[in-house]
Amino acid sequence: MGFLRSKTKITEKKTERLILGFSQIGSESAWRTRNTQSIFEAAEANDIQIIFDDAQQKQENQIKAIRSFIVYQVDIIAFVPIVEDGWDEVLKEAHAAGIPVILVDRHITADKSLYAGFLGENALEEGRKASDFLMKICADKTKTINILEISGTENSSIAKERAQGFREGILRNENLKIIHSVNGDFLRSRGKEIAENLIQNARDSGNFKNDVLYFDGQKIDVIYSHNDSMTLGVLDSFANYGINPADTIIISVDAEQKSIDALVEGKLNCVVECNPNLGEMLMKLVKDVASGKKIPKVTYNEERIFTKFDDFSLYEPRGY
Repeated sequence: MGFLRSKTKITEKKTERLILGFSQIGSESAWRTRNTQSIFEAAEANDIQIIFDDAQQKQENQIKAIRSFIVYQVDIIAFVPIVEDGWDEVLKEAHAAGIPVILVDRHITADKSLYAGFLGENALEEGRKASDFLMKICADKTKTINILEISGTENSSIAKERAQGFREGILRNENLKIIHSVNGDFLRSRGKEIAENLIQNARDSGNFKNDVLYFDGQKIDVIYSHNDSMTLGVLDSFANYGINPADTIIISVDAEQKSIDALVEGKLNCVVECNPNLGEMLMKLVKDVASGKKIPKVTYNEERIFTKFDDFSLYEPRGY
């Protein structure tokens, strides 16, 4: 498709086409892969050249990539910040070079004057949608409902906002209680590891049952997972240990095809969409910024929610 890999030593532009330097955090999930593909496809459709860098989940790699984009004198820089903090210096360098920056998927704490705008999901709203579903099905419950939260990458805006939105919602029902929140780093392997640790601890304490999970002797009634990869990891561990938690409410975020399939199979109860298809919206913002137009400081993508109450026959293939 004509996309170039970023280099650390580039001295001049190779083309007169509009050039976007794009740093992605990695390829840790089907969602992330589709997110990258969407941007590549839209760039090609809009005749925009991409200099691409895969940061492999490391902030230092992203900072290095952004500096290489500056040396190359790209027209625009876009990147998915793996964490919120630590971007001020490199963004000041881009600003001094006159290169606008667009944030994708995640927010940062840097001075807002250092970037043109943000494009992505409303993670606060995603958390609220998850809590709204839980509130609905627990409305008539009078006993305490114990919640296990499997959160995303520490210090990432998306994990903080999905946690905050969820907590804001469950405050409306005093019976809902988060008894354990653990960092799963948005990885399937970590979701599997977290569940297996709980299972092993329950076995060691004599509390093991094949239809529930426990934390410190307390039955887990709800699992709220910040993304599908971690959720699918939990389901992997259930399959390995022969666990069928029919009475456990499981809520996930992303809406990859595999999680929608699990919802249809009755293994999940609710999946909140996080739409990875940002490419066309990003290219519009890139062209607007390149032409000198001011773009909105925040642009959200459209997202929906899938639940066990849906008519599954209306579902269309997700494509990722």
